[in-house]
Amino acid sequence: MSNIVTIVKDNLSHPAVLKLVAEHSRDMYLTTPAESVHTLSLNELRVPAVTFWTVWMEDSLVGCMALLQLDDTHAEIKSMHVVKAYRGQGIAQEMMKYLLNESAQRGLQRLSLETGVENYFAAARNLYSKNGFTFCQAFGNYKEDPLSLFMTLSIPKRTMQSDPTSLADDC
Repeated sequence: MSNIVTIVKDNLSHPAVLKLVAEHSRDMYLTTPAESVHTLSLNELRVPAVTFWTVWMEDSLVGCMALLQLDDTHAEIKSMHVVKAYRGQGIAQEMMKYLLNESAQRGLQRLSLETGVENYFAAARNLYSKNGFTFCQAFGNYKEDPLSLFMTLSIPKRTMQSDPTSLADDC
């Protein structure tokens, strides 16, 4: 990817961000029957348990994503979306790397997600599989649904790099 991607924590107030979230929601309802859509509303994205980020290339809003904290060690990926004109450029992989690093920094042990079975979601399923996610049973408040697939990833514990200049005298 030649352009630099910038990911920023967002408060969901910028008109372009509101439009992107609305487009993401619209896409979900156009692709999947309403009873199987699990996208979060603006109000749900603004609760303290959710962290929401926007993804930019220079001044262009190219995507968004969120983490919903389920408990102290488990979070769910929500609202991961790349603007159609920017798909296929590696942006989703950059977003995934960011989420995996953020999850490790938070000390999470598991990251899970729900996605659709329709062809529309094939690229997303591919991305998740490529990053080590495996299929699992419904988690959290989800119920089994023939139009939903559930995936999860165990996050390895981070190990501190040894820096001889910062080691205390333990001997």
